[in-house]
Amino acid sequence: MVSITLAELAERLGAKLQGDGTVVISSIASMDKAGKGQITFLVGRKYRKHLAKCQASAVIIKEVDLICPNRNALVMKDPYLGYALTAQFLDTTPACASDIAPSSYVSTMATLGVGVSVGHNAVIEDGAILGDYVQIGAGCFVGKNASLGSNTRLWANVSIYHNVVIGEYCLIQSGAVIGSDGFGYANDKGLWVKIPQVGSVVIGNGVEIGACTSIDRGALGDTLIGDGVIIDNQCQIAHNISIGKNTAIAGATVMGGSLKIGKHCFIGGACVIKGHIEITDGVSITGMGMVMRSITEPGMYSSGIPLQKNREWRKTAARVMRIEDMQKRLKAVEKQLKES
Repeated sequence: MVSITLAELAERLGAKLQGDGTVVISSIASMDKAGKGQITFLVGRKYRKHLAKCQASAVIIKEVDLICPNRNALVMKDPYLGYALTAQFLDTTPACASDIAPSSYVSTMATLGVGVSVGHNAVIEDGAILGDYVQIGAGCFVGKNASLGSNTRLWANVSIYHNVVIGEYCLIQSGAVIGSDGFGYANDKGLWVKIPQVGSVVIGNGVEIGACTSIDRGALGDTLIGDGVIIDNQCQIAHNISIGKNTAIAGATVMGGSLKIGKHCFIGGACVIKGHIEITDGVSITGMGMVMRSITEPGMYSSGIPLQKNREWRKTAARVMRIEDMQKRLKAVEKQLKES
């Protein structure tokens, strides 16, 4: 178990300490469930009602919300950031692997840096390069001439295909597949003819990729994932996509090939984005958005119909099906008004 005094935590967070700095914090919990030895955080007005009854040893809070002068607190402009950093300090997640497991296969032609760990039944093929302190979880596959930067971690059963390049301090969750073939075929009189995908995937530093996400290699050039990008679980990133730095992509999103996404974008869950278009920097797309053309201006974009009761939705759907007829009738009325 990891523990830290409130004073030490305040120093690490750059927070203002109120109360007893000798209190020991060993874990973090939600405001309505936190108890002795735990710290919690207050974000948003709707949680203020829990503050008076909160049993946590301390709370991370904004100055404006600090209404209890006797409560142990860490005062910050952004309590949610404080929560994130505190969770990192108190994190007890085990390593993906430790040492080189005897059941693993590491090619004598692979290059391993200092402190590399390889889990049980993992395979590291010829020409692979693993930087210092790389962790390879059980059952992973790292293909020929693939390269992983220092301190990158792969959880169990990740597949990294040949020639893929991954930067430093990346985290790839279980079941992810990086460098699989893109969906490239020609059609010969109804028969599909496979096009070998000879590009690769190049991933920057500090990238996180969720469980069971697939990132396809390029058909000719490379699929490019910029520094600091975070991709949630079960996403499909097709061949030759380029994603700018610090963009976030929520779960179950599907992207078509040769799409270009800018920097600092946010893509909500279950979005579908057409290939061969561009999305500029600073764009947010809300969940289940369908993007069929390029977005050239930053801002928030939405599509789809919010959930309704079934009877209301059926009426809405019926009206949508009649939109073409309604437009023709409207134009006819407008014409009559102009002529009268």
